[in-house]
Amino acid sequence: MADRPTARDLARRSQSAVHRKDREEWLGLFAPDAVVADPVGPSPLDPDGNGHRGLTAIAAFYDTVIAPNEQVSFEIERSYLCGDEVADVGIIRTVLPGGNHVVVVRGVYTYRADTAGKLAALRAYWEFDAAEITEVRV
Repeated sequence: MADRPTARDLARRSQSAVHRKDREEWLGLFAPDAVVADPVGPSPLDPDGNGHRGLTAIAAFYDTVIAPNEQVSFEIERSYLCGDEVADVGIIRTVLPGGNHVVVVRGVYTYRADTAGKLAALRAYWEFDAAEITEVRV
């Protein structure tokens, strides 16, 4: 187990890749049958609420939800590593396309590692209607 990354290691790599807009690195962290549920349950980002399953669906999620944004940053306030999973409590700040608005999402973000050292699941627990949108003033 010491030779493979922990779920926390994978979470930090995922967050870093998203922040740096490194699509290929981010996708490379996931197992072929992984699921991304962001947020968990039905939302405008996933109307059926089943999550995005498999690398093709996860890539489409990246391309449509993550990539168009100017910047995504993570502020992890607390992190709990338990076995092959980690739960991060914190804030995600997303600068929307055009750079005029920022979305602030407070939530719990869980990552589960598989036995091969890949992400088997990324699940984001946050309330879509509670996201804060502010205008950037320059």
